[in-house]
Amino acid sequence: MERFAQSKVVLGGICSVLVTVLSLQAGPSAARGAGQTATPQRNPPAAPFDRSLLDSYCVGCHNARTKMAGLAFDQLDPTRVGDNAQVWEKVVGKLRGREMPPAGSRRPDEATYRSAVASLEATLDRAAAAQPNPGRVVVHRLNRTEYTNAVRDLLALVIDPQTMLGPDETGYGFDNIADVLTISPGLLERYKLAAWKISRLAIGDGSIRPSVDTYKVSRFLDQTDRVNEELPFGSRGGIVVQHTFPLDGEYSLRLSLQRAYAQNVIKGLTEREEIDVRLDGKRIRLFAIGGDCVGSEEPRCKEFRPQLNVASGVRVLPAEYDLYADKDLEVRFAAKAGPATITVAFADRSAAATEGGGAARQPLAASLGDTGVGLMSLDKVQIEGPFAASVPLDTPSRRQIFVCRPKKVEDEGPCAATIVSKLARRAYRRPVTSQEVEVLLNFFRAGRKDGGFERGIQLAIEALLMSPNFLLRVEQSPPMIAQQGTAFRVADIDLASRLSFFLWSSIPDEELIGQASAGKLGDDKVLEQQVRRMVADSKSSAWIQNFFAQWFSLRDLQNVAPDPATFPDFDDNLREAFLRETELFVDSQVRDDRPATELLTANYTFLNERLARFYGVPHIYGTRFRRVELTDPNRQGLLGHGSILTVTSYSTRTSPVVRGKWLLSNILGSPPPAPPPNVPALVENGEGGAAPSSVRDRMERHRSNAVCASCHRRIDPMGFALENFSAIGRWRTTEYGLPIDATGAFPDGTRFSNPAEFRKILLTQREEFVKTLTTKLLTYAIGRGAEYYDMPAVRTIMRDATSSDYRWSALMLALVKSVPFRMSRTAPQESPTGAVASVR
Repeated sequence: MERFAQSKVVLGGICSVLVTVLSLQAGPSAARGAGQTATPQRNPPAAPFDRSLLDSYCVGCHNARTKMAGLAFDQLDPTRVGDNAQVWEKVVGKLRGREMPPAGSRRPDEATYRSAVASLEATLDRAAAAQPNPGRVVVHRLNRTEYTNAVRDLLALVIDPQTMLGPDETGYGFDNIADVLTISPGLLERYKLAAWKISRLAIGDGSIRPSVDTYKVSRFLDQTDRVNEELPFGSRGGIVVQHTFPLDGEYSLRLSLQRAYAQNVIKGLTEREEIDVRLDGKRIRLFAIGGDCVGSEEPRCKEFRPQLNVASGVRVLPAEYDLYADKDLEVRFAAKAGPATITVAFADRSAAATEGGGAARQPLAASLGDTGVGLMSLDKVQIEGPFAASVPLDTPSRRQIFVCRPKKVEDEGPCAATIVSKLARRAYRRPVTSQEVEVLLNFFRAGRKDGGFERGIQLAIEALLMSPNFLLRVEQSPPMIAQQGTAFRVADIDLASRLSFFLWSSIPDEELIGQASAGKLGDDKVLEQQVRRMVADSKSSAWIQNFFAQWFSLRDLQNVAPDPATFPDFDDNLREAFLRETELFVDSQVRDDRPATELLTANYTFLNERLARFYGVPHIYGTRFRRVELTDPNRQGLLGHGSILTVTSYSTRTSPVVRGKWLLSNILGSPPPAPPPNVPALVENGEGGAAPSSVRDRMERHRSNAVCASCHRRIDPMGFALENFSAIGRWRTTEYGLPIDATGAFPDGTRFSNPAEFRKILLTQREEFVKTLTTKLLTYAIGRGAEYYDMPAVRTIMRDATSSDYRWSALMLALVKSVPFRMSRTAPQESPTGAVASVR
C-alpha cells in the first residue's frame, strides 16, 4: 500500500484539474482546426399549408377563448412556423399519431389529411434549413461502458467495471447523456483507485500481492442443463469465468456447492458427481464428490440428535459430511499473466443415461432447496493468488504498451516519450502537444526514481487514466466565431470521437484519428467509408447491444422477479434465453442490413431448446441458439419476444397499462402523460373476497373513475393487444378459466382482435415507428435528448433512407451526416459562476 499512497499524493493535482475543467470552457486546440458552417439541408417542395383546415377542424377547440391544451390557432400564423417551431412540432406529432381531430370528430379526407401534415413538415424543415439549430452537448464524461472499452482498446486489458466504478445515471432512456453524467467526489476516488489497479495490471507490477476474486452462481439458475456453450459437451450446470491473472505464478481455485436454506446442508450429496475444472479448455482437475455416506456408519455421516427436554423433544442436527463435504474442492495450478477462461461444470450422468435427454428440470422452489434433497449445484468459484509470482515477459497489454525497449540508460527517456506519446494520442483521441507529453513524462521520471523504467511507465499510465483529457469529451468552439449561440461545423477530430463513441462506445482507432487529423472527414465519401468500416468491425456490437438494450428496456430484465408460485417454470436460464434471443435477433437485423420495420414483422427468431419448449416450437435441441422460422404470426417480430413481454409485466400478472405505455413510448413515439396524484390502484384478484375476474374486467371498473378514463382510453387498447401473452410471455387463451379478450382500437378507431392484427395496423403507421427509432438513435448518437429543433433533422434522415426502405445502413449514414451530428452551437451566456457542466 506504500506505493499506492505515494501515487495518490502525486495524482492529487490531477483531481483538482479534473474538477476545474468541468467549470471552464476550454480554449481552442490547434489539432482541431477551424469550424465551418454546414451546407443547408435539402428539403422537398410542398404545397403551402392551408389555413382553412385549421379554421375548419381545429380552431373550434383551440382558440384564444378556450385555449384547450394551451393552444390558440387563431393567433398563430402557419406561414411563419419558424417563429413558433416548438408549438408546430407538437401539432405535427398529434397529427402523425392520428390523435387529432379526436375519434368521433369531423375529419378531413385521407388525402387532405396527409397533404396537410406533409405541408406543415416541409414548412418547418425549410425554416430550420435557413437557420440551423444543431443544439449543444456539454462536457461529456465517459460512462462506465465507454471507460471499460477505452481501457480495452488502449491497453489490451479487459476489466470488470462493476467492481471499479459505480453505475451511471440515465437520461432520455440512455446512460450516455452528457447532462446526467456528473462527477462526484466519490467517483473521483473510484477513478483514482481504478487507474492504480489498471496500470499495475497492464504493466504486470511484481509487487502485486495475493488476493481473492469470487464468482457467484445465481441460485435461480437451473443447473440441470448445459448452461453455456463454452462449457464441455455432456456437462450440466456450473459457470464460465473470464479472469485476468495479474502475474505469472501459482493460483488456487476453490469451489463451494449450494446449500439448502433450512439447515445449510449441501444439496444432492446422496449421488456421486464429477466436477470438471478447465483452464482455457485444458482440464486441470476432475473432482469426485457425493454418495460417500449412503449406507455408511462413519461418524462424519451420522446426524447428531441431542436431547433437549421433554417439551421440545429431540433436535436433529446435520451430519458433518452434509455441511463440509466440499471443503477439499480446491486445486492449485500455474498460470501465465493475462486473460483466461475458466470453466467449471458437472458431468451430466442423467444425459448419458437417457441418451442425451438431459436431467429432468427441477421446479424453481426445488432448485432453491429448502432441504438437502435435490440436484448438486455450484454456488461460487474463488480464485486466489498469485503465489511464487514473477513479472510476465509477454502479455497482450505489455505488447501494446512497450513499443520500444531501452538497451541502455540513455535510451530510457526517448523510449518513454515514444510510449507515452502513442498512448496519449489514443487516450486523448487527438494529436497531443509536447507540453501534454511532458506532463506524463514528469510522472515517468518520478516513478523511474522509485522503481525503474517499468515503474515509471506504470505511473505515467496511471496519470493518463486520471487525466481530464481521457475521462472527459470536451468539444471546442472555433475561435473566429464570437457570437453566442452560433451554429458551426464540428472539427474533424471531434467528429471522429462522436463516431467512435456512437458506433464503438470507445475511443477512435489510429486510422480514424489519422483521417481526422488530415481533415478528411469533411468529405462525405471518406465519412461514409469510415462508417461502413466501423460498422463492419466487431466492436460495433457495442452500439447494437447498448442502444437496443436501453431502447427496449432489456436491462430491466435482470431485475424482474416473476412470482415463483405463479410462474414456477421461470428461472435464470429462461431469463438469459429471453435476453439472448433478442440480442441475436437485433444483431442479425442490423448486420444483414434489413429494413428497420422488420423489427416488428420478421418471421424468424433465435431459439435454443429451453426457449423453444417454452414457446411451443418443436424439434429444437441443445443449448446452442439457432435461427428458426416462425409459423405462428402472433409470435413474429419483437412484440412476440419473451424479453419484451416480461419487462412490461408485474410479478404476478400482465399489465395492459405498462405494456400500452411501453408501446406508445417506444414504438409510436407518443408517450402518455404522467398519472395524476392519488390515482387509486387497480383491484387485484382476491381482494375483498370477490370472485376471480380478468384483467380487462378490473381495468373497466378502474376506468369508470373519471380521473383515470381519459388517459386509459389511449393506453389500455395498446396493452390489451398483447394480453394473450402471460406475464412471462407464454401464449394463453384463458385466465382464471375466463377467455382472453385481446380486442382493441387505435386512436383513429381502427380495430384489432389479436397480436397479429395489431402488428399489421402498426405497419400502416410505419413512418411513426421509424421516426421513433430515428429519434432514439439520434439521442443515443449525440448524447443529449432530442428536442423540437431536431425534428427537421429526423425527417431529413428518414427522407434520405426512404428509397432503401429504411435499411439500417441508410439510416446510419444519413444520421452521421445530419446537422445535430456534424454541427454544434457556441456556448450560451454563462451563469455567474461560469459553470457549463454539473459537478456535485
